[in-house]
Amino acid sequence: MARIKPQALLQQSKKKKTPSRISVTTIITFTLIVILIALSLYAAYQYWYPRQINDLHTNLNNFEQAAMFEEPKKASRPSYAVLDTSKGSVTLEIYKDAFPEVVDKFINLCQNGYFKGVLFHHVVKNYAILGGAKQTQGTAEDWTLKEQSQSHLAISPKHEAFMLGTKTTKEDSEGFELLITTAPIPDQNGKLILFGRVIKGEDVVQEIEEVETDENYQPKVPVEINDVTVKQDLWTAV
Repeated sequence: MARIKPQALLQQSKKKKTPSRISVTTIITFTLIVILIALSLYAAYQYWYPRQINDLHTNLNNFEQAAMFEEPKKASRPSYAVLDTSKGSVTLEIYKDAFPEVVDKFINLCQNGYFKGVLFHHVVKNYAILGGAKQTQGTAEDWTLKEQSQSHLAISPKHEAFMLGTKTTKEDSEGFELLITTAPIPDQNGKLILFGRVIKGEDVVQEIEEVETDENYQPKVPVEINDVTVKQDLWTAV
């Protein structure tokens, strides 16, 4: 076997190690593919990113609206009412969270002018002054504080003097019985709903309490409610 000379082996080794050349066409094709991929990614980003932002804003708006309307009445309920009577003005604080349905009804009636021209139809000394719809006023016996029958009832802290309330009625009743206590009264076992208190005008309430009444506790000289207006803050109420 013929021997290969060392110089020939060296030349063959150099030929094997020399890398093959990449054609220009391959480089251009590869570059175009990279550019197309980059453009596709950019187009996808431009399409999906704005949609995600819009969806996020939409979800936030929906959440805010849901939060706003979760308890709309509670947020919008006025906190005070001004009772304008023929004897003077009485400012009342409304307990908005006490009895929501009753408070909403009272506020709606005030805003619709329901109490304009309404009379205090019963005045019971050391008990309450009452005004409202005639169909709900009941008989005199309903509002008479009889010591024999009432003395065994405990005085509740919530039934103190100068509290704003109403008589419990049927849910479908359109009338509204408005009362202001003039003394601490016995717990009426659910017969009264108290949802506010007098913060200014106690003297007016006492003056109405002192009017002369007949045997049925009805004032001989009419005491009229000119209007009841509701306010959001104390400054406009007083």
